[in-house]
Amino acid sequence: MSRHLPLFLLFFLLSLVPNGRCQKEEVCSKSMINSCNDCVTSGPYCAWCQQLNFTKAGEQEAARCETRAKLRERGCREEEIIYPPSVQEILKAESLSNSFNMQEPVQLSPQKISLKLRPGLPTTFSVSFKRVEGYPVDLYYLMDLSFSMRDDLENVKGLGKDLLAALKKITQHAQIGFGAFVDKTVLPYTNTNKNKLQKPCDENYACQASFGYRHVLSMTPRSDEFRNVVTEQSISGNLDSPEGSLDAMMQAAVCGSKIGWRNSSTRLLVLATDDGFHMAGDGKLAGILEPNDEQCHMTNNLYTKTNLMDYPSVGQLAMQLEENNIQPIFAVTKDVENMYKQLSKMIPKSEVGVLSHDSNNVVQLIESAYNRLSSKVTLTHDNLPENVRVAYTPRCADARQEGDNEGVCDNVLVGQKISFDVTVTADACINNKSFSIRPLGIKDTLTVELSTNCECQCKNPSESEHAHCKDKGRISCGICSCSQGFVGQFCECAIGKKDELTLRSSCQRDKGIDCEGRGDCVCGRCQCHTTASGSSYHGDFCECDDEHCEKFQNRLCGGNGRCNCGRCECYPGFDGSACQCTVSEEGCRTLNNTICYGRGVCKCNRCECKDGYQRPHCQTCLGCPDPCQIKLNCIECLGFDSGPLKKNCSLVCGENVLHDMVDQFTFSSKQCKEKDMEGCWIKFKLDQLVGKDRYRAEILKQRECPEPPNVLAIIGGSIASVALIGIVLLLLIKLLIHMKDLKEFRKFENEKKKSKWAEADNPLFKNATTTVANPTFTGE
Repeated sequence: MSRHLPLFLLFFLLSLVPNGRCQKEEVCSKSMINSCNDCVTSGPYCAWCQQLNFTKAGEQEAARCETRAKLRERGCREEEIIYPPSVQEILKAESLSNSFNMQEPVQLSPQKISLKLRPGLPTTFSVSFKRVEGYPVDLYYLMDLSFSMRDDLENVKGLGKDLLAALKKITQHAQIGFGAFVDKTVLPYTNTNKNKLQKPCDENYACQASFGYRHVLSMTPRSDEFRNVVTEQSISGNLDSPEGSLDAMMQAAVCGSKIGWRNSSTRLLVLATDDGFHMAGDGKLAGILEPNDEQCHMTNNLYTKTNLMDYPSVGQLAMQLEENNIQPIFAVTKDVENMYKQLSKMIPKSEVGVLSHDSNNVVQLIESAYNRLSSKVTLTHDNLPENVRVAYTPRCADARQEGDNEGVCDNVLVGQKISFDVTVTADACINNKSFSIRPLGIKDTLTVELSTNCECQCKNPSESEHAHCKDKGRISCGICSCSQGFVGQFCECAIGKKDELTLRSSCQRDKGIDCEGRGDCVCGRCQCHTTASGSSYHGDFCECDDEHCEKFQNRLCGGNGRCNCGRCECYPGFDGSACQCTVSEEGCRTLNNTICYGRGVCKCNRCECKDGYQRPHCQTCLGCPDPCQIKLNCIECLGFDSGPLKKNCSLVCGENVLHDMVDQFTFSSKQCKEKDMEGCWIKFKLDQLVGKDRYRAEILKQRECPEPPNVLAIIGGSIASVALIGIVLLLLIKLLIHMKDLKEFRKFENEKKKSKWAEADNPLFKNATTTVANPTFTGE
């Protein structure tokens, strides 16, 4: 018996809570409440008490705004509580159809609902769905006719009969259509040579001229018509691998009247290809900059703007397929399967199947893809207004949650009824908006008309001057709305010649709100409200309260003081921001019997040090400047009567530095060695005294000064150096001149040797002497 007692208690406690779940506590989070409308829009569980005299003297009218339970506890009668609820009304709910009988079937119910919501309060309603038996199917076969698909085309020519037979197993109302695509007929996608445009294939193959997208056959229930039209088709070709698949799918989606889509049908678009696809932005390669406009541009069954408009984006295509209730099936080869699976993730209600090398398995592929699509029911919404949230809870055997904005039921059989709980929440006030809820790929929709309940419907007395308001105002939801010239909680203050703004400004600190939001401005003075615990706010602007001081051990001011305007006033013998410490200086006392070495204050029996000095006793300062450099000027003037402080040394340094001139140091502190203004090295030691900037110094009597330079030697050396440099320069110049002359002489000698002078006399030359020969002279 005792072993089963805990289990019994568990079931008993669960039975006390609805649905076996813990209920969320209702809380009213309010701020800046001045009226009933402010109250009901501040939180989903806020209610307003319109009962007269509900508030106490000095209590703000915002106290009327609370949860219903708390208002009842404070004595507000149930009939005086204003709580606008959420209201839902079903405007249209036709029964679900069992089978298709050539009339518009009903697969979703209700079809129209009106919601008047309380902001922030979720409202849930149920939506039912049932797949109709024999629902019509329209299948549009969109085939890639690029050269690599030539083997597949031969199999597709005999496909119509088998494909329609497979669809007839599902419904007797099946239709099939056919379209073909290649790519844009411009470079770099297609060879633009005139002959190549007309015959893009090799001469061994008969093929048709290049084209972007062509609609070949509108929806028909006749397999022979499909076979005859498709048999006339021939292969084509282009240059690059990706094809214009998205261009063709977009036209097949938006040109509904030309394709022949029926209003009441399951629309399937089968894309058969063995390559990837171009998408938005690729058109720039051909200089095509105009974005796709998502409109139908078909003339004589040919897409006329293929070379003028860019490819559509995946988002554009997904939106148009969803709006037109078209479910794509990508029948692709194995090597591009992953690419189209990624595309399928971005297009709702789509499937991917793998074609064999010659497409002979396409019927089985389409049949299995259709079964997966039709058995999966995805409920979602369109055109959702701002500040509105929708959540779905599927009520079915195989429920799934694939996204935040949709609910999914998988493996739904024909004729099986399922339902979804739809929860709608409005986060702000809304006036007359609407949105639609529908299953993806199905025409049926539920229209939700939406508005919010943000205004209080109070039962106000008819008197324009009510006695409760001193006959100077009327009652509005339990509070006074004063006539002109009167202000106050009960219209008790006549403003006279002053205007209301002047009176209100005297109740505002630093141009803030009246009385800091903690009181009422009555005749230019603040009447402070009471706090939640019953005490009162105080101060000229009600800026103070005695409840929000620092706590210690979860007690206000540690229990050792009183709270006054946000600060603790400690009792004798206690200290600290929360009066958490006893008054004592034992922890701050140093070895020389000082408090924190005079470089801090003792609070809570601990030193609070100044300017970088370190605890526990503020003895050392890690971040302070080096005292050797700071006190150098004082050491120089005190010890050697020199330096920049020579004239006022005793005034500046006399009280801060006590010095002794020594022959040998006795201090154990660090030795300082600094250079003074005369270039001499001074050695000294500093010992910091009590206080921040007081030192005792020991200075060595003897400075280390460098010997003065020999002026005569410097002058003589300088003169000798200048003279020597001059002589060297003259010799260098003389050498250069000599070398130049020598070079010119050698050049002259060489020129002279090269010349060949004639030995004959110049006939113009007349010698100054005349020689006469004696003919008779024999020489003897």
